[in-house]
Amino acid sequence: MSNTSKFSEGVVAESKRSYIKRLATQGMRIDGRNFDEIRPIKITTGYVPRAEGSALVELGETKVLVGVKIEPGEPFPDTPNMGIMTTNVELVPLASPTFEPGPPSEEAIELARVVDRGIRESHAIDMEKLVIEEGEKVWIVFIDMHILDYHGNLFDACGIAAIAALNNAIVPASRYGFGDDFKLPLNHYPVPVTFAKIGEWIVADPNLDEESIASARLTVTTNEEGKINAMQKGLYGTFTYDEVKKVINRSLDIGKKVRDKILGDANGEED
Repeated sequence: MSNTSKFSEGVVAESKRSYIKRLATQGMRIDGRNFDEIRPIKITTGYVPRAEGSALVELGETKVLVGVKIEPGEPFPDTPNMGIMTTNVELVPLASPTFEPGPPSEEAIELARVVDRGIRESHAIDMEKLVIEEGEKVWIVFIDMHILDYHGNLFDACGIAAIAALNNAIVPASRYGFGDDFKLPLNHYPVPVTFAKIGEWIVADPNLDEESIASARLTVTTNEEGKINAMQKGLYGTFTYDEVKKVINRSLDIGKKVRDKILGDANGEED
């Protein structure tokens, strides 16, 4: 890449940064949303027929596919009476020019951990009901997240797709000779909501432009009981105590609306 093209990219970035901040002073965002407004969500469950559970989520133009695989295996020695859950993220290079093939990047690892923590710390899956023979055999739940199109805020898109796919999952007991198939037992439905700080303003569900100029990011995962299950701070900037409280309250409100969609009409219709 020539020095000229690099300089041009810098000028465009700074121009866009100024434009976004100028809009914010007028209470507006680059895509026309309110500060507390998330992009339209479209959820399609059962998208991969051969998976035990799956969900395609479109959050604006960000598109994520999550597949759930469930198979028997040995429990961990320290939890002989509990099933196992594991998460994985694949940043498909075609989804963004910034994604590269090879070992998982730091971004992919952080993304997987944030989604995993929200599900695990909320005790979303009833792990005790995934025991086949205590100390010998349990069901292992694999959550595989594939980024198909990246236009900002993968944390929420992946978290929403993961819980929608889990809610869609069936344990294939008959395939392995362990009785009848049954629905994956869920206790809770955690939903992550991410906010970005741009200057002195805080916006929900940042798109790619907003994400690229944000100084700080905060993801709050809450469940249907109004409990905070996980929080993840990102980037170099800071949030004040009052800002964190405000973000938590907004997360509860937005999370409820998203959860209602997951549980009520996850059939591919937009909000």
